[in-house]
Amino acid sequence: MNRRPTRRILIAAALALGLVRGAASAADLQVIRIGVTPGPHAQILEAVKPIAARAGLDLRIVEFSDYVVPNEALNAGELEANSFQNQPYLDNQRHDRGYDIVGVGLTVNFPLGIYSKKHKSWAEVPAHATIAIQNDPTNGGRSLLLLQDKGVIKLKPGVGFKPTVADITENALALQFVEVDAAQTPRSLDDVDAAAVNTNYAIEAGLKPDAAILREDPKSPYVNLIAVRGKDKDAAWVKALVDAYHSPEVKAFVVTKFKGAVLTSW
Repeated sequence: MNRRPTRRILIAAALALGLVRGAASAADLQVIRIGVTPGPHAQILEAVKPIAARAGLDLRIVEFSDYVVPNEALNAGELEANSFQNQPYLDNQRHDRGYDIVGVGLTVNFPLGIYSKKHKSWAEVPAHATIAIQNDPTNGGRSLLLLQDKGVIKLKPGVGFKPTVADITENALALQFVEVDAAQTPRSLDDVDAAAVNTNYAIEAGLKPDAAILREDPKSPYVNLIAVRGKDKDAAWVKALVDAYHSPEVKAFVVTKFKGAVLTSW
C-alpha cells in the first residue's frame, strides 16, 4: 500500500524547489518565499519576479500540489506569503484551523467550470448522471452554487459560501454527486458524466476553459489574493509585493498568456 507523503515531506520538497529556482538571485535582495499551486499562479509569479526585484525583493516561488499545505506552511513560518486562494476559502481555513493569515491584495479570478468528456453541452447530461465536485467545503460549495445559479439544483436559503450536498432541496435530474480532492477533479472526468474543475487545475490538465459546459460568472466573490501572516500585513515588503503584482506589465502578461481564461482584479 502506498503511503501518502507527510506534510513535512511535502513542504521540504516544495521549499527545495523554491531554493533551486532562486539560487541565482542577487545577494542583497530580501528573500520572500511565496507558495503557489502549479499552473497560472506559478506562471504569473514568474512574471512578477523581475518587477519585484526592482523593488528589492527576491521572490522564491514554492509550488504545492494541493490547497491545504500552502496555508500550513505560511502559518508555520516556512513561507512569507502565498498566492493561490480566494477569500471564502481563506475565511474557512482561518475558522477551522485558527490561522492568523490575512489577505493583503487581490490578484486574479479563475471562473469555475463544469467539464465533460462524455457530453458536449449541459443539455446532453442525463438524469441520474454522476457529477464530481471538490471535497473541501469552499470549493465544493462554490460548485453547488454554480449549479444553483444555472438552475440545475436548489439549495437551502442562507447557506452562504459553503453549502454541501446535504443542503440540496431540489435536484430535478436526480444527479449523483461524487466528492474528490480538488486537484483530482480533471482525472475524474474519465469516470463521471461531468466534473467541476477549478481553472488552475483545468489549465494544468490541458482543458480549455471555454470548453466548459457550464461556467461561473467572472464577477464573483472568488477573486484570488495574496496572503501573509497577520503580523506582516503592514510590512514594507508586503506593499512592494502587491504593487509588483498589480503592475501594468503583469496585467499585460495575464491578458496575453491566458486569453480570458484568467481575469485580473486591478
